Amino acid sequence: MSAAALLGGCQSQPKLESDNGWVRLPAVAGRPAAAYFTIKGGARPVSLIDVSSDVAIGSEMHEGGMAMKKVDAVPIPAGGTVTFQPGGRHVMFYNMNPGVKPGRILSLLLTFSDGTRLRQGARVIAAGDPAPES
Repeated sequence: MSAAALLGGCQSQPKLESDNGWVRLPAVAGRPAAAYFTIKGGARPVSLIDVSSDVAIGSEMHEGGMAMKKVDAVPIPAGGTVTFQPGGRHVMFYNMNPGVKPGRILSLLLTFSDGTRLRQGARVIAAGDPAPES
């Protein structure tokens, strides 16, 4: 067997994962909160089809800032990176538990089209606070 073939077998495949999660609470009680995070694609393309949290009754994925558009799925390319960030892709959490305060770490559940589910920690910040550093 050639050295190139041996080395090729040692290279790891990209792994589907998420990180840099955070949630901005609404400025007005009762309004939705917004969640942001980064997804790194695995060996095969998939789509993100749902994001939920135990502290919110409902959620929707959106694209865009002021002209938000609801989306049912977000493609995650193999080996690529997709970022949910202010002014772009984000998740709106509706009817959040009013006991959620800044500084808490929420658990987000990301569900993908191939059945994969990932848990993502997300730090909670107040409406006027700057976004956390990645």
